[in-house]
Amino acid sequence: MIHSTAIIDPGARLAEDVEVGAFSVIGPDVEIGPGSRIGPHVVIKGPTVLGARTRIFQFASVGEDCQDKKYAGEPTRLVMGDDNVIREGATLHRGTAQDRGETTVGSRNLFMAYVHVGHDCVIGNDCVLANQATLAGHVTVGDFAILGGLSAIHQFCHFGTHAMAGGGSIITKDTPAFVMINGNPAQVHGLNLVGLKRRGFSPEAIRALSEAYKLVYRQGLTVTQALEEIRRRFSLTETEAFAASIEISTRGIVR
Repeated sequence: MIHSTAIIDPGARLAEDVEVGAFSVIGPDVEIGPGSRIGPHVVIKGPTVLGARTRIFQFASVGEDCQDKKYAGEPTRLVMGDDNVIREGATLHRGTAQDRGETTVGSRNLFMAYVHVGHDCVIGNDCVLANQATLAGHVTVGDFAILGGLSAIHQFCHFGTHAMAGGGSIITKDTPAFVMINGNPAQVHGLNLVGLKRRGFSPEAIRALSEAYKLVYRQGLTVTQALEEIRRRFSLTETEAFAASIEISTRGIVR
């Protein structure tokens, strides 16, 4: 299960069936759940918690000190859920004492080759970050989000649940839930309709979200006016999630 050339600190806690490839290094305060497979030439630094069935490919760096110049060696953490896949060369950093002290990742996420997740990020479940997608520090990504290859999100931005960014998108503002964006700077190009249909959203919910989208982006209303009108017209969970993702924005929304 563990290659003879792997270096595992005595302070690391690995489930009995964890596989570790050649020349990988696992430091103290690392916990790896059952069914996990760590490829060759992987470095995992703690404090880091990896859930069950984690799969990490060669040359990835997980749980390393962050790149924030304010970081002074404080014992911050990276915590990940179950069934995450981290592909070649990806880098996921721990948090900072100046923020949450923890980078948090949910379950069933795919981090493709050379993805970077900066300090204090919060990533939900079932997300896909394509090759070389980059998250600066303090970024929040909702469930089922998709980030195209070479896309980048500015620090402190929120990227909404079920939202999608095309490849090469430069995202410097908050992205509402359910929308599709692209470009540099990123602009909204409608709802993520294909994603919503694939995930089983009802025709009623999709119609309501389409109308809510038009109120925000097509009717010339202020954001406050649009949110008031959405809540007056609709009472669905989906439209409330759309409105709430706009309401929490601190950087302004992608337009």
